[in-house]
Amino acid sequence: MKNDRGVIFQSFHWYSPADGTLWKTLSDEAEQLRTAGFSAVWLPPGYKGHAGASDTGYGVYDLYDLGEFDQKGSIRTKYGTKGEYLQALKALKQAGMHSYVDIVLNHRMGSDATEIVKATPYQKDDRLQPAGEMHEIEAHTNFTFPGREGAYSSFSWHWWHFDAVDYDAREPEASSTIFVFEGKAFDDYVGSEYGNYDYLMGCDLDFQQDEVREELSAWGRWYLDTTGADGFRLDALKHIPSWFFVSWIRQMREHTGRELPVIGEYWDPELGNLMTYLDQTEGTLLLFDVPLHYQFHQASRLGNSYDLRQILDHTLMKERSASAVTFVENHDSQALQSLESVVESWFKPLAYALILLRREGYPCVFSADYQGAAYTDQGSDGTAHEIVIPSHRQLIDTLLSVRGAFTFGEQRDYFDHANVIGWTFSGDAEHPGAMAVLMSNGSEGRKAMHTGMAKARFIDRTGYVAGEVETDEEGMGEFSCPAGSVSVWVSI
Repeated sequence: MKNDRGVIFQSFHWYSPADGTLWKTLSDEAEQLRTAGFSAVWLPPGYKGHAGASDTGYGVYDLYDLGEFDQKGSIRTKYGTKGEYLQALKALKQAGMHSYVDIVLNHRMGSDATEIVKATPYQKDDRLQPAGEMHEIEAHTNFTFPGREGAYSSFSWHWWHFDAVDYDAREPEASSTIFVFEGKAFDDYVGSEYGNYDYLMGCDLDFQQDEVREELSAWGRWYLDTTGADGFRLDALKHIPSWFFVSWIRQMREHTGRELPVIGEYWDPELGNLMTYLDQTEGTLLLFDVPLHYQFHQASRLGNSYDLRQILDHTLMKERSASAVTFVENHDSQALQSLESVVESWFKPLAYALILLRREGYPCVFSADYQGAAYTDQGSDGTAHEIVIPSHRQLIDTLLSVRGAFTFGEQRDYFDHANVIGWTFSGDAEHPGAMAVLMSNGSEGRKAMHTGMAKARFIDRTGYVAGEVETDEEGMGEFSCPAGSVSVWVSI
């Protein structure tokens, strides 16, 4: 999958307004996003969730309902109607951008009827040893989609298409229990937490089942034919057997005859686990660089006690950059979410410089960081919190502009001081401009760096440092940046 200095825009956050306007907004802003320097847009799930018009799309109900049928209390989804969704995808294509659509395949929620089935209980924190005897439960496993009335697919889901649920209608208080159905077992080649992390929530699909795999392939072909999407963002990969995607992605690519980029979310801070997954999936997809995000999170919390020389250590960006989608934050890590791991606002300029102004990785910009966001929700402490995420749009626009013009030629790194690091690009024949990036997590930073451009004048495009720097006969210059900030010096 080629990067070619492209940049992804994540067009939503968890608390994006549930007013049905996102698809229209993307249609209206497609050209503006392209002009800013984005080459692709990651869209949230476009199908009906179990909470209808308020569902983010991750509580999957009907993959065939793209905001077209009166189901779960609404026709539209949280983001708009089917017509508006297809128009947004068309507008992005016309603007010259790729669309990456978010897909959740590992669970279903909001069934239309219950079924009686025998199941064995397991504790959620121990998936290896049964917590009791097999017995009958009443499971919400029958999905018939009466509002759709068989349009596009007559497939109905039943208990045998799943391997487990976490709710028994006869015993609703058993909230810490997972029920594995008779004759079933957790899928293999999944995350290893709790012994086996196949089960996440809702009705967990049984990927060992032929009908399940056939239906997901049929749906995937229908979805691509209907939407014309350019690629996928796949959710919660650690809960789905890695071997499934090797086949499924190849089928989708064969069906379209296109490259069909695929980006996967395997939420694990351990680099080794991500590397293993990339090997298991035989290079069919890219992964979000979760370890890098946690480096940013830690650096933003520790301030000048964090050693910036290690910021890229144990990350996909450093160890397998061609497979890394780099990001600062996203909808899962933002404040008040279950994977909350906030990157403090002061550090975000440094973090975005690290992902946007280096050659390694395929960067993704979070809409809440770009446009700002404000919301209120209940935290893990049980009380309501008001959250404000400041907009860094002006800086990010500057970084995008610089990325498109100055990240060429030789990249020289100066990761030689615990609190002040930098790097330079020398430019090439087609892009003759040179650049020097310097950042500090402590006091004002200064560093002499080689730019590859002798007797050249440089200015700080961020505007944080006034004046100019002139390099000597060998292309060396002494560059500076403000305390706890970043400066981006480009030749003029």
